[in-house]
Amino acid sequence: MSDVAMIASKKYAPETLGRVLVLGLGKSGHDAVDYLMPLLGGRVSELAIFGGAHSADADAFAQTARAAGAHVAFGDNAVAQLAEAAGGHFELTIASPGISEFSELYQAAARLSNEVISEVEFAWRESAASSRWVAVTGTNGKTTVTALTAHLLKSAGLRAAAVGNIGDTCISAVGANAADVYVAEVSSYQLASTKRFAPNVAVMLNITPDHLHWHHTLENYRDAKFKLLDNLASVPGAVAVMDASNDVVRAKVRQLRQVEGGCGFAIVPMGTAEGLSGDMRARCGAENAAFIAADGTLVVALRGTEHALVNEADLLIKGSHNAGNALAAASAALACGVDAAEVAKALVTFAPLEHRIEPCGTVRGAACYTTRRQRTSTPRSRRLRRFPHTRPVVLLGGDDKGTDLEDLVAAAHRHTRVCVCFGDAADRFMAAFEGAAAWPQPTSAAARESSRDALDVALDQAASGDVVLLSPACASFDEFHSFEERGEVSSACSRARPRLARRVLHLWHLLQLRDAPTPSRWCGRRSCLCCRCLR
Repeated sequence: MSDVAMIASKKYAPETLGRVLVLGLGKSGHDAVDYLMPLLGGRVSELAIFGGAHSADADAFAQTARAAGAHVAFGDNAVAQLAEAAGGHFELTIASPGISEFSELYQAAARLSNEVISEVEFAWRESAASSRWVAVTGTNGKTTVTALTAHLLKSAGLRAAAVGNIGDTCISAVGANAADVYVAEVSSYQLASTKRFAPNVAVMLNITPDHLHWHHTLENYRDAKFKLLDNLASVPGAVAVMDASNDVVRAKVRQLRQVEGGCGFAIVPMGTAEGLSGDMRARCGAENAAFIAADGTLVVALRGTEHALVNEADLLIKGSHNAGNALAAASAALACGVDAAEVAKALVTFAPLEHRIEPCGTVRGAACYTTRRQRTSTPRSRRLRRFPHTRPVVLLGGDDKGTDLEDLVAAAHRHTRVCVCFGDAADRFMAAFEGAAAWPQPTSAAARESSRDALDVALDQAASGDVVLLSPACASFDEFHSFEERGEVSSACSRARPRLARRVLHLWHLLQLRDAPTPSRWCGRRSCLCCRCLR
Protein backbone atom coordinates (compact mmCIF):
# COMPACT_ATOMS: atom_id res chain seq x y z
CA MET A 1 0.00 0.00 0.00
CA SER A 2 3.00 2.29 -0.16
CA ASP A 3 1.66 3.97 -3.31
CA VAL A 4 -1.86 4.39 -1.91
CA ALA A 5 -2.95 7.69 -0.37
CA MET A 6 -3.65 7.32 3.33
CA ILE A 7 -6.10 9.12 5.60
CA ALA A 8 -3.97 11.29 7.88
CA SER A 9 -6.42 11.21 10.78
CA LYS A 10 -6.31 7.39 11.05
CA LYS A 11 -3.60 4.89 12.02
CA TYR A 12 -3.16 3.22 8.65
CA ALA A 13 -6.27 3.61 6.55
CA PRO A 14 -6.09 4.03 2.75
CA GLU A 15 -8.43 6.50 1.14
CA THR A 16 -9.58 3.63 -1.08
CA LEU A 17 -10.09 0.14 0.31
CA GLY A 18 -11.15 -1.28 -3.04
CA ARG A 19 -12.69 -4.75 -3.19
CA VAL A 20 -13.16 -6.19 0.30
CA LEU A 21 -14.05 -9.73 1.35
CA VAL A 22 -15.42 -10.44 4.83
CA LEU A 23 -14.75 -14.08 5.66
CA GLY A 24 -17.36 -15.33 8.14
CA LEU A 25 -20.46 -13.88 9.77
CA GLY A 26 -19.73 -14.31 13.45
CA LYS A 27 -19.88 -11.34 15.78
CA SER A 28 -16.74 -9.73 14.36
CA GLY A 29 -17.82 -10.46 10.78
CA HIS A 30 -21.23 -8.89 11.31
CA ASP A 31 -19.69 -5.77 12.80
CA ALA A 32 -17.07 -5.51 10.05
CA VAL A 33 -19.86 -5.65 7.46
CA ASP A 34 -21.84 -3.03 9.39
CA TYR A 35 -18.79 -0.76 9.30
CA LEU A 36 -18.07 -1.37 5.62
CA MET A 37 -21.61 -1.18 4.25
CA PRO A 38 -21.88 2.64 4.41
CA LEU A 39 -18.52 2.84 2.58
CA LEU A 40 -19.81 0.80 -0.37
CA GLY A 41 -19.67 2.95 -3.47
CA GLY A 42 -17.01 5.15 -1.90
CA ARG A 43 -13.91 3.79 -0.17
CA VAL A 44 -15.22 0.26 -0.85
CA SER A 45 -15.79 -0.51 -4.53
CA GLU A 46 -17.08 -4.08 -3.98
CA LEU A 47 -18.11 -5.82 -0.76
CA ALA A 48 -18.21 -9.62 -0.69
CA ILE A 49 -19.34 -11.71 2.28
CA PHE A 50 -18.76 -15.39 2.96
CA GLY A 51 -21.73 -16.38 5.09
CA GLY A 52 -20.56 -19.78 6.36
CA ALA A 53 -23.39 -22.24 6.90
CA HIS A 54 -26.99 -21.38 6.15
CA SER A 55 -29.19 -20.37 9.06
CA ALA A 56 -32.27 -18.22 9.49
CA ASP A 57 -30.20 -15.31 10.85
CA ALA A 58 -27.47 -15.66 8.22
CA ASP A 59 -29.98 -15.84 5.39
CA ALA A 60 -31.84 -12.77 6.66
CA PHE A 61 -28.59 -10.86 6.97
CA ALA A 62 -27.56 -11.96 3.48
CA GLN A 63 -30.82 -10.67 2.04
CA THR A 64 -30.26 -7.26 3.62
CA ALA A 65 -26.64 -7.13 2.47
CA ARG A 66 -27.53 -8.04 -1.11
CA ALA A 67 -30.19 -5.35 -1.17
CA ALA A 68 -27.49 -2.84 -0.22
CA GLY A 69 -25.24 -3.98 -3.09
CA ALA A 70 -23.00 -6.56 -1.42
CA HIS A 71 -22.24 -10.03 -2.77
CA VAL A 72 -23.03 -12.91 -0.39
CA ALA A 73 -22.33 -16.60 -0.88
CA PHE A 74 -22.47 -19.78 1.20
CA GLY A 75 -20.93 -23.21 0.80
CA ASP A 76 -17.63 -24.82 -0.15
CA ASN A 77 -16.92 -22.87 -3.33
CA ALA A 78 -18.18 -19.54 -2.02
CA VAL A 79 -14.87 -17.65 -2.06
CA ALA A 80 -14.27 -18.37 -5.76
CA GLN A 81 -17.85 -17.38 -6.56
CA LEU A 82 -17.48 -14.13 -4.66
CA ALA A 83 -14.18 -13.30 -6.34
CA GLU A 84 -15.74 -13.82 -9.75
CA ALA A 85 -18.69 -11.60 -8.84
CA ALA A 86 -16.41 -8.89 -7.45
CA GLY A 87 -13.98 -8.71 -10.35
CA GLY A 88 -11.65 -11.65 -9.79
CA HIS A 89 -9.54 -10.38 -6.91
CA PHE A 90 -9.73 -8.61 -3.53
CA GLU A 91 -7.55 -5.84 -2.21
CA LEU A 92 -8.41 -6.83 1.35
CA THR A 93 -9.89 -9.81 3.21
CA ILE A 94 -11.05 -9.53 6.82
CA ALA A 95 -11.12 -13.01 8.33
CA SER A 96 -13.25 -14.30 11.17
CA PRO A 97 -11.26 -15.58 14.19
CA GLY A 98 -13.12 -18.88 13.85
CA ILE A 99 -11.43 -19.65 10.53
CA SER A 100 -7.96 -21.13 10.91
CA GLU A 101 -5.15 -19.70 8.83
CA PHE A 102 -4.33 -23.31 7.93
CA SER A 103 -7.80 -24.09 6.61
CA GLU A 104 -8.51 -24.41 2.90
CA LEU A 105 -11.10 -21.65 3.16
CA TYR A 106 -8.55 -19.21 4.57
CA GLN A 107 -5.94 -20.27 2.02
CA ALA A 108 -8.43 -19.84 -0.82
CA ALA A 109 -9.12 -16.29 0.34
CA ALA A 110 -5.39 -15.61 0.66
CA ARG A 111 -4.77 -16.71 -2.92
CA LEU A 112 -7.39 -14.25 -4.14
CA SER A 113 -6.46 -11.30 -1.92
CA ASN A 114 -3.61 -8.83 -1.61
CA GLU A 115 -3.69 -9.38 2.14
CA VAL A 116 -5.76 -11.15 4.79
CA ILE A 117 -6.09 -9.46 8.16
CA SER A 118 -8.15 -9.90 11.30
CA GLU A 119 -10.95 -7.61 12.45
CA VAL A 120 -8.65 -6.39 15.24
CA GLU A 121 -6.03 -5.31 12.72
CA PHE A 122 -8.69 -3.61 10.58
CA ALA A 123 -10.10 -1.74 13.57
CA TRP A 124 -6.65 -0.55 14.64
CA ARG A 125 -5.95 0.72 11.12
CA GLU A 126 -9.27 2.59 11.04
CA SER A 127 -8.93 4.07 14.53
CA ALA A 128 -7.99 7.70 15.15
CA ALA A 129 -4.29 8.42 14.81
CA SER A 130 -4.36 9.98 18.29
CA SER A 131 -5.98 6.96 19.95
CA ARG A 132 -4.01 4.60 22.15
CA TRP A 133 -4.29 0.83 22.35
CA VAL A 134 -3.62 -1.62 25.15
CA ALA A 135 -3.65 -5.19 23.83
CA VAL A 136 -3.92 -8.16 26.18
CA THR A 137 -3.23 -11.76 25.21
CA GLY A 138 -2.20 -15.03 26.80
CA THR A 139 -3.74 -18.40 27.47
CA ASN A 140 -5.41 -17.52 30.78
CA GLY A 141 -6.51 -14.31 32.42
CA LYS A 142 -7.08 -12.17 29.31
CA THR A 143 -10.63 -11.12 30.06
CA THR A 144 -10.00 -10.24 33.70
CA VAL A 145 -6.87 -8.24 32.84
CA THR A 146 -8.66 -6.46 29.97
CA ALA A 147 -11.66 -5.52 32.10
CA LEU A 148 -9.52 -4.49 35.06
CA THR A 149 -7.18 -2.37 32.92
CA ALA A 150 -10.16 -0.55 31.41
CA HIS A 151 -11.54 -0.06 34.93
CA LEU A 152 -8.25 1.46 36.12
CA LEU A 153 -8.07 3.82 33.14
CA LYS A 154 -11.70 4.93 33.42
CA SER A 155 -11.36 5.44 37.17
CA ALA A 156 -8.48 7.81 36.41
CA GLY A 157 -10.72 9.84 34.11
CA LEU A 158 -9.53 8.47 30.78
CA ARG A 159 -12.04 7.74 28.02
CA ALA A 160 -11.34 4.01 27.80
CA ALA A 161 -13.28 0.97 26.58
CA ALA A 162 -12.76 -2.77 26.93
CA VAL A 163 -13.16 -4.27 23.45
CA GLY A 164 -12.33 -7.33 21.39
CA ASN A 165 -13.39 -10.63 22.91
CA ILE A 166 -15.03 -8.69 25.75
CA GLY A 167 -17.68 -6.04 25.22
CA ASP A 168 -17.98 -4.54 21.74
CA THR A 169 -15.87 -5.76 18.89
CA CYS A 170 -12.91 -3.55 18.09
CA ILE A 171 -14.37 -2.33 14.79
CA SER A 172 -17.73 -1.57 16.37
CA ALA A 173 -16.07 0.51 19.08
CA VAL A 174 -13.87 2.31 16.56
CA GLY A 175 -16.84 3.00 14.31
CA ALA A 176 -18.68 4.57 17.24
CA ASN A 177 -15.58 6.53 18.33
CA ALA A 178 -16.18 4.96 21.72
CA ALA A 179 -12.81 5.66 23.33
CA ASP A 180 -9.50 7.43 23.32
CA VAL A 181 -7.87 4.32 24.79
CA TYR A 182 -8.98 0.92 23.49
CA VAL A 183 -8.18 -1.98 25.83
CA ALA A 184 -8.45 -5.02 23.59
CA GLU A 185 -8.55 -8.66 24.55
CA VAL A 186 -6.96 -10.36 21.55
CA SER A 187 -6.73 -14.07 20.90
CA SER A 188 -4.14 -16.08 19.02
CA TYR A 189 -6.76 -16.49 16.27
CA GLN A 190 -6.89 -12.72 15.78
CA LEU A 191 -3.17 -12.12 16.18
CA ALA A 192 -2.32 -14.76 13.58
CA SER A 193 -3.75 -12.44 10.92
CA THR A 194 -2.15 -9.18 12.01
CA LYS A 195 0.41 -7.33 9.90
CA ARG A 196 0.84 -3.80 11.22
CA PHE A 197 -1.03 -3.90 14.51
CA ALA A 198 0.99 -1.82 16.97
CA PRO A 199 -0.47 -1.17 20.42
CA ASN A 200 1.02 1.33 22.84
CA VAL A 201 1.02 -1.26 25.62
CA ALA A 202 1.19 -5.02 25.06
CA VAL A 203 0.33 -7.38 27.91
CA MET A 204 1.65 -10.90 27.38
CA LEU A 205 0.26 -13.30 29.96
CA ASN A 206 1.06 -17.00 30.30
CA ILE A 207 1.32 -19.29 27.29
CA THR A 208 0.40 -22.94 27.74
CA PRO A 209 -0.84 -25.52 25.19
CA ASP A 210 -4.21 -24.41 23.82
CA HIS A 211 -6.17 -24.13 20.56
CA LEU A 212 -3.95 -26.76 18.97
CA HIS A 213 -6.79 -27.86 16.69
CA TRP A 214 -6.66 -24.39 15.15
CA HIS A 215 -2.90 -23.73 15.15
CA HIS A 216 -1.84 -27.40 14.70
CA THR A 217 1.29 -27.04 16.87
CA LEU A 218 2.30 -25.35 20.10
CA GLU A 219 4.98 -23.47 18.16
CA ASN A 220 2.39 -21.98 15.80
CA TYR A 221 0.22 -21.01 18.76
CA ARG A 222 3.18 -19.41 20.55
CA ASP A 223 4.29 -17.54 17.46
CA ALA A 224 0.77 -16.19 16.89
CA LYS A 225 0.75 -14.83 20.44
CA PHE A 226 4.16 -13.22 20.01
CA LYS A 227 2.98 -11.35 16.91
CA LEU A 228 1.58 -8.89 19.44
CA LEU A 229 5.15 -7.64 19.88
CA ASP A 230 6.16 -7.45 16.22
CA ASN A 231 5.48 -3.76 15.65
CA LEU A 232 5.85 -2.44 19.18
CA ALA A 233 9.18 -0.76 18.43
CA SER A 234 7.44 1.52 15.92
CA VAL A 235 5.39 3.15 18.71
CA PRO A 236 7.20 5.84 20.74
CA GLY A 237 7.24 4.96 24.44
CA ALA A 238 5.71 1.51 23.93
CA VAL A 239 5.75 -0.92 26.86
CA ALA A 240 5.44 -4.71 26.96
CA VAL A 241 4.23 -6.25 30.23
CA MET A 242 5.30 -9.90 30.13
CA ASP A 243 4.66 -12.79 32.51
CA ALA A 244 8.21 -13.93 33.21
CA SER A 245 6.97 -16.59 35.64
CA ASN A 246 5.85 -18.54 32.56
CA ASP A 247 8.64 -20.50 30.87
CA VAL A 248 7.57 -19.70 27.29
CA VAL A 249 7.15 -15.98 27.91
CA ARG A 250 10.33 -15.76 29.99
CA ALA A 251 12.30 -17.23 27.10
CA LYS A 252 10.90 -14.46 24.89
CA VAL A 253 11.92 -11.84 27.47
CA ARG A 254 15.43 -13.26 27.45
CA GLN A 255 15.51 -13.18 23.64
CA LEU A 256 14.34 -9.56 23.49
CA ARG A 257 16.90 -8.44 26.05
CA GLN A 258 19.68 -9.96 23.96
CA VAL A 259 18.79 -7.94 20.86
CA GLU A 260 21.79 -5.81 19.96
CA GLY A 261 20.98 -2.17 20.46
CA GLY A 262 17.80 -3.01 22.36
CA CYS A 263 14.44 -4.25 21.19
CA GLY A 264 13.00 -0.74 20.80
CA PHE A 265 10.47 -0.81 23.63
CA ALA A 266 10.41 -1.09 27.42
CA ILE A 267 9.82 -4.51 29.00
CA VAL A 268 8.19 -4.97 32.40
CA PRO A 269 8.80 -8.62 33.39
CA MET A 270 6.29 -9.94 35.92
CA GLY A 271 8.01 -12.29 38.35
CA THR A 272 10.84 -14.68 37.61
CA ALA A 273 11.31 -18.42 37.20
CA GLU A 274 10.52 -18.71 40.93
CA GLY A 275 7.05 -17.23 40.41
CA LEU A 276 5.35 -13.85 40.70
CA SER A 277 7.18 -13.14 43.95
CA GLY A 278 10.45 -12.76 42.07
CA ASP A 279 11.93 -9.33 41.26
CA MET A 280 13.61 -9.47 37.85
CA ARG A 281 15.75 -6.45 38.73
CA ALA A 282 17.46 -8.42 41.46
CA ARG A 283 17.47 -11.59 39.40
CA CYS A 284 19.24 -10.29 36.28
CA GLY A 285 19.50 -6.52 36.47
CA ALA A 286 16.33 -5.72 34.51
CA GLU A 287 15.40 -2.04 34.34
CA ASN A 288 11.73 -2.63 35.18
CA ALA A 289 9.89 -5.30 37.14
CA ALA A 290 6.51 -6.24 38.56
CA PHE A 291 6.13 -8.67 41.43
CA ILE A 292 4.19 -9.54 44.57
CA ALA A 293 6.26 -8.82 47.67
CA ALA A 294 6.58 -11.25 50.57
CA ASP A 295 3.87 -9.40 52.50
CA GLY A 296 1.43 -9.63 49.55
CA THR A 297 1.93 -6.08 48.23
CA LEU A 298 1.68 -5.60 44.47
CA VAL A 299 4.80 -3.74 43.33
CA VAL A 300 5.56 -2.26 39.90
CA ALA A 301 8.91 -0.67 39.07
CA LEU A 302 8.68 1.35 35.86
CA ARG A 303 10.99 3.95 34.33
CA GLY A 304 13.11 4.22 37.47
CA THR A 305 10.25 4.57 39.95
CA GLU A 306 9.00 1.81 42.24
CA HIS A 307 5.30 1.82 43.07
CA ALA A 308 3.99 -0.17 46.05
CA LEU A 309 0.27 -0.40 45.28
CA VAL A 310 -2.11 -2.56 47.35
CA ASN A 311 -2.05 -5.84 49.21
CA GLU A 312 -3.55 -8.78 47.37
CA ALA A 313 -5.75 -9.46 50.42
CA ASP A 314 -7.56 -6.17 49.73
CA LEU A 315 -8.60 -7.16 46.21
CA LEU A 316 -12.21 -8.18 45.57
CA ILE A 317 -11.00 -10.72 43.01
CA LYS A 318 -9.53 -13.56 45.03
CA GLY A 319 -6.90 -16.19 44.38
CA SER A 320 -3.23 -16.09 43.46
CA HIS A 321 -4.08 -16.08 39.73
CA ASN A 322 -6.16 -12.94 40.20
CA ALA A 323 -3.36 -11.27 42.13
CA GLY A 324 -1.23 -11.86 39.03
CA ASN A 325 -4.02 -10.49 36.82
CA ALA A 326 -4.20 -7.38 39.00
CA LEU A 327 -0.43 -6.96 38.79
CA ALA A 328 -0.58 -7.11 34.98
CA ALA A 329 -3.44 -4.61 34.76
CA ALA A 330 -1.74 -2.24 37.19
CA SER A 331 1.47 -2.39 35.14
CA ALA A 332 -0.49 -1.58 31.98
CA ALA A 333 -2.27 1.35 33.62
CA LEU A 334 1.00 2.78 34.93
CA ALA A 335 2.49 2.39 31.44
CA CYS A 336 -0.44 4.50 30.17
CA GLY A 337 0.57 7.27 32.55
CA VAL A 338 -2.04 6.75 35.28
CA ASP A 339 -0.88 7.98 38.69
CA ALA A 340 0.04 5.18 41.09
CA ALA A 341 -2.33 6.47 43.76
CA GLU A 342 -5.21 6.34 41.26
CA VAL A 343 -4.23 2.79 40.28
CA ALA A 344 -4.14 1.66 43.91
CA LYS A 345 -7.51 3.25 44.66
CA ALA A 346 -9.22 1.61 41.69
CA LEU A 347 -7.65 -1.84 42.16
CA VAL A 348 -9.63 -2.49 45.35
CA THR A 349 -12.99 -1.54 43.78
CA PHE A 350 -12.92 -3.98 40.86
CA ALA A 351 -15.54 -6.72 41.25
CA PRO A 352 -15.39 -10.25 39.77
CA LEU A 353 -16.65 -10.62 36.20
CA GLU A 354 -19.75 -12.47 35.09
CA HIS A 355 -19.48 -15.99 33.67
CA ARG A 356 -16.61 -17.06 35.94
CA ILE A 357 -18.57 -19.03 38.49
CA GLU A 358 -21.90 -17.28 38.29
CA PRO A 359 -25.15 -18.59 39.85
CA CYS A 360 -27.85 -18.74 37.19
CA GLY A 361 -30.88 -20.19 38.92
CA THR A 362 -32.26 -23.21 40.75
CA VAL A 363 -34.14 -26.09 39.14
CA ARG A 364 -35.99 -28.51 41.44
CA GLY A 365 -33.61 -27.66 44.27
CA ALA A 366 -30.43 -28.06 42.15
CA ALA A 367 -28.26 -24.94 42.06
CA CYS A 368 -27.02 -24.06 38.56
CA TYR A 369 -23.77 -22.25 37.85
CA THR A 370 -22.03 -21.19 34.65
CA THR A 371 -18.42 -20.31 33.95
CA ARG A 372 -16.52 -18.78 31.09
CA ARG A 373 -15.75 -21.13 28.20
CA GLN A 374 -12.55 -19.92 26.62
CA ARG A 375 -9.81 -21.39 28.72
CA THR A 376 -7.73 -24.49 28.65
CA SER A 377 -8.88 -27.70 30.23
CA THR A 378 -6.19 -27.53 32.92
CA PRO A 379 -7.44 -24.35 34.63
CA ARG A 380 -10.94 -25.68 34.17
CA SER A 381 -10.04 -28.67 36.30
CA ARG A 382 -9.58 -26.27 39.20
CA ARG A 383 -13.18 -25.14 38.78
CA LEU A 384 -14.31 -28.65 39.61
CA ARG A 385 -12.81 -28.32 43.08
CA ARG A 386 -14.77 -25.17 43.95
CA PHE A 387 -17.66 -27.16 45.47
CA PRO A 388 -15.98 -29.17 48.26
CA HIS A 389 -19.24 -30.22 49.94
CA THR A 390 -20.80 -31.90 46.93
CA ARG A 391 -19.86 -33.72 43.73
CA PRO A 392 -21.46 -31.58 41.00
CA VAL A 393 -23.04 -32.59 37.73
CA VAL A 394 -20.82 -30.96 35.09
CA LEU A 395 -21.32 -30.06 31.43
CA LEU A 396 -18.19 -30.23 29.28
CA GLY A 397 -17.80 -29.59 25.59
CA GLY A 398 -18.18 -27.27 22.63
CA ASP A 399 -15.61 -26.59 19.90
CA ASP A 400 -12.73 -28.92 20.68
CA LYS A 401 -9.46 -27.09 21.36
CA GLY A 402 -7.39 -30.26 21.08
CA THR A 403 -5.77 -29.85 24.48
CA ASP A 404 -4.68 -32.76 26.68
CA LEU A 405 -7.56 -34.05 28.81
CA GLU A 406 -5.69 -36.17 31.34
CA ASP A 407 -5.76 -33.62 34.18
CA LEU A 408 -9.35 -32.66 33.47
CA VAL A 409 -10.58 -36.26 33.50
CA ALA A 410 -8.63 -36.99 36.69
CA ALA A 411 -10.18 -33.95 38.37
CA ALA A 412 -13.62 -34.96 37.17
CA HIS A 413 -13.26 -38.44 38.66
CA ARG A 414 -12.15 -36.95 41.97
CA HIS A 415 -14.65 -34.15 42.30
CA THR A 416 -17.74 -34.72 40.11
CA ARG A 417 -20.57 -37.23 40.03
CA VAL A 418 -21.74 -36.94 36.41
CA CYS A 419 -20.18 -35.33 33.32
CA VAL A 420 -22.37 -34.61 30.31
CA CYS A 421 -20.29 -34.01 27.18
CA PHE A 422 -21.67 -32.07 24.22
CA GLY A 423 -20.78 -30.44 20.92
CA ASP A 424 -17.88 -31.16 18.61
CA ALA A 425 -15.70 -32.21 21.54
CA ALA A 426 -18.16 -34.78 22.91
CA ASP A 427 -16.65 -37.85 21.25
CA ARG A 428 -13.08 -37.09 22.36
CA PHE A 429 -14.21 -36.22 25.88
CA MET A 430 -16.19 -39.43 26.13
CA ALA A 431 -13.24 -41.44 24.86
CA ALA A 432 -11.04 -39.82 27.53
CA PHE A 433 -13.49 -40.81 30.25
CA GLU A 434 -13.86 -44.34 28.92
CA GLY A 435 -10.10 -44.76 28.63
CA ALA A 436 -9.31 -43.55 32.14
CA ALA A 437 -8.30 -46.01 34.81
CA ALA A 438 -10.83 -47.07 37.43
CA TRP A 439 -11.35 -44.61 40.26
CA PRO A 440 -12.69 -45.17 43.79
CA GLN A 441 -15.49 -42.69 43.05
CA PRO A 442 -15.96 -42.93 39.31
CA THR A 443 -17.75 -40.27 37.31
CA SER A 444 -20.42 -41.40 34.90
CA ALA A 445 -20.46 -39.72 31.50
CA ALA A 446 -23.02 -39.11 28.77
CA ALA A 447 -22.92 -37.32 25.41
CA ARG A 448 -25.39 -34.99 23.70
CA GLU A 449 -25.22 -32.87 20.56
CA SER A 450 -25.97 -29.41 21.97
CA SER A 451 -25.49 -27.63 25.30
CA ARG A 452 -29.24 -27.25 25.62
CA ASP A 453 -29.78 -31.01 25.35
CA ALA A 454 -26.85 -31.58 27.69
CA LEU A 455 -28.41 -29.24 30.24
CA ASP A 456 -31.62 -31.26 30.15
CA VAL A 457 -29.68 -34.47 30.82
CA ALA A 458 -27.70 -32.80 33.62
CA LEU A 459 -30.83 -31.48 35.31
CA ASP A 460 -32.44 -34.89 35.08
CA GLN A 461 -29.41 -36.38 36.84
CA ALA A 462 -29.41 -33.75 39.58
CA ALA A 463 -31.35 -34.06 42.82
CA SER A 464 -32.34 -31.34 45.26
CA GLY A 465 -29.21 -29.92 46.87
CA ASP A 466 -26.95 -30.86 43.94
CA VAL A 467 -24.86 -28.44 41.90
CA VAL A 468 -25.05 -28.30 38.09
CA LEU A 469 -21.96 -26.61 36.64
CA LEU A 470 -21.52 -25.53 33.01
CA SER A 471 -17.72 -25.54 32.81
CA PRO A 472 -17.04 -26.43 29.18
CA ALA A 473 -13.23 -26.36 28.82
CA CYS A 474 -13.81 -25.51 25.15
CA ALA A 475 -14.32 -22.60 22.79
CA SER A 476 -17.71 -21.28 21.73
CA PHE A 477 -17.51 -21.30 17.95
CA ASP A 478 -19.54 -24.46 17.46
CA GLU A 479 -22.76 -23.12 18.99
CA PHE A 480 -22.38 -19.47 20.04
CA HIS A 481 -20.79 -16.25 18.82
CA SER A 482 -19.01 -15.70 22.16
CA PHE A 483 -18.69 -17.00 25.72
CA GLU A 484 -21.01 -14.17 26.84
CA GLU A 485 -23.77 -15.51 24.59
CA ARG A 486 -23.14 -19.04 25.86
CA GLY A 487 -23.35 -17.83 29.46
CA GLU A 488 -26.53 -15.90 28.77
CA VAL A 489 -28.16 -18.87 27.03
CA SER A 490 -27.14 -21.19 29.85
CA SER A 491 -28.55 -18.84 32.43
CA ALA A 492 -31.75 -18.39 30.46
CA CYS A 493 -32.18 -22.14 29.97
CA SER A 494 -31.71 -22.96 33.63
CA ARG A 495 -33.93 -20.11 34.78
CA ALA A 496 -36.66 -20.84 32.27
CA ARG A 497 -36.72 -24.60 32.51
CA PRO A 498 -38.83 -24.94 35.69
CA ARG A 499 -41.46 -22.63 34.21
CA LEU A 500 -41.42 -23.71 30.59
CA ALA A 501 -40.95 -27.38 31.29
CA ARG A 502 -43.97 -27.49 33.58
CA ARG A 503 -46.16 -25.84 30.95
CA VAL A 504 -44.88 -27.32 27.70
CA LEU A 505 -43.96 -30.82 28.80
CA HIS A 506 -47.06 -31.24 30.90
CA LEU A 507 -49.17 -30.27 27.87
CA TRP A 508 -47.22 -32.80 25.79
CA HIS A 509 -47.88 -35.44 28.39
CA LEU A 510 -51.61 -34.73 28.43
CA LEU A 511 -51.79 -35.03 24.65
CA GLN A 512 -49.94 -38.33 24.78
CA LEU A 513 -52.09 -39.55 27.65
CA ARG A 514 -55.25 -38.70 25.72
CA ASP A 515 -54.26 -40.96 22.85
CA ALA A 516 -52.55 -43.69 24.83
CA PRO A 517 -54.28 -47.08 24.84
CA THR A 518 -53.13 -47.69 28.41
CA PRO A 519 -52.75 -44.40 30.24
CA SER A 520 -50.95 -45.94 33.23
CA ARG A 521 -47.88 -46.68 31.09
CA TRP A 522 -47.30 -42.91 30.74
CA CYS A 523 -47.53 -42.14 34.44
CA GLY A 524 -45.77 -45.04 36.05
CA ARG A 525 -42.42 -45.01 34.32
CA ARG A 526 -39.36 -42.87 35.04
CA SER A 527 -39.28 -41.95 31.35
CA CYS A 528 -42.55 -40.07 31.72
CA LEU A 529 -41.62 -36.47 30.91
CA CYS A 530 -44.42 -35.10 33.05
CA CYS A 531 -43.36 -36.99 36.16
CA ARG A 532 -39.70 -36.33 35.56
CA CYS A 533 -40.28 -32.60 35.24
CA LEU A 534 -42.72 -32.16 38.10
CA ARG A 535 -41.45 -34.54 40.73
